[in-house]
Amino acid sequence: MVRLIALIISIVLQIIAASIALGFIKLTKYRLSWILLSLSFAFMAARNIIQLFERFRGTPSYTWQMIDEWIGVLIAVMIIGGVILIRELFYSLKRADTDRVRSEKRVINAIINTEENERKRFAKDLHDGLGPILSTVKMSLSALTDRIKDSSGSLILSNTNHLVNEAISTIKDISNNLSPHVLSNFGLASAISAFTTKINQTKAVEIDFKSNMESQRLANDKEVVVYRAVCELINNSILHSGASRIEIELNKDEKFVTLQFYDNGRGFDTSSLSKEDRKGMGLSNIETRVKTVEGVFILESIPGKGTSALIKLVE
Repeated sequence: MVRLIALIISIVLQIIAASIALGFIKLTKYRLSWILLSLSFAFMAARNIIQLFERFRGTPSYTWQMIDEWIGVLIAVMIIGGVILIRELFYSLKRADTDRVRSEKRVINAIINTEENERKRFAKDLHDGLGPILSTVKMSLSALTDRIKDSSGSLILSNTNHLVNEAISTIKDISNNLSPHVLSNFGLASAISAFTTKINQTKAVEIDFKSNMESQRLANDKEVVVYRAVCELINNSILHSGASRIEIELNKDEKFVTLQFYDNGRGFDTSSLSKEDRKGMGLSNIETRVKTVEGVFILESIPGKGTSALIKLVE
């Protein structure tokens, strides 16, 4: 009785499995491998139905036994054929996944390139548009110097001249931050050195930058990605960590370029990055950008013990 119940349950389950498998045939674009595996489930159910029929008959029939055995052979052949042919389906899925990753990288690279081109355009328009106007204002103010005799007027003129100089300097800084000419003209190491020197002058934090690359260049997209990543990491340290010291090392060996970053700030729980706050999004953007240039980005932080980051990519 128990064997009979088990046989009936087996038949029901195999019919369900065969129905589901046959329903997926269209999704697999009628691949022979999936058709064979689906039919093998159906023949398994048919074989068990024959066995159930023989059990009710009581006396086994030689003909039905032969049919049962040959159905078993047919099932084995279909399973073997399906398993051999299904490799094509897995290879197809792998190719599709590879194509998807490549498409994502192309899209992200296009976004990065568009963003950098817009930065360059805006920086050029800002520098070439407002710069000459402010320079003309400064020349006009200089021409008024000899014509203003009273002390109050001279003080106002001096203050105005100072403000114009500040405006010119600010425009240059904004333009350079948007699209640093040092990066495009002299390379990654020089650009990071110039940026860290400017930060050191503000006394907001002490940055120690070391590199063995000097004037060596990388591909433009890699230099842009690493430079933007360094700027983001430094800004995060200044704004969020309360760090007093940052150490950055940019080194190149035979195959890899490695950037190591460390600050002595308060640190944080890296699990909090799962929350889409602004700081988390910035670090997530770094990881996404680094991946587009075949690199890896590793961030480690412990509350009270600072934050460290590693960027490694093939030259």
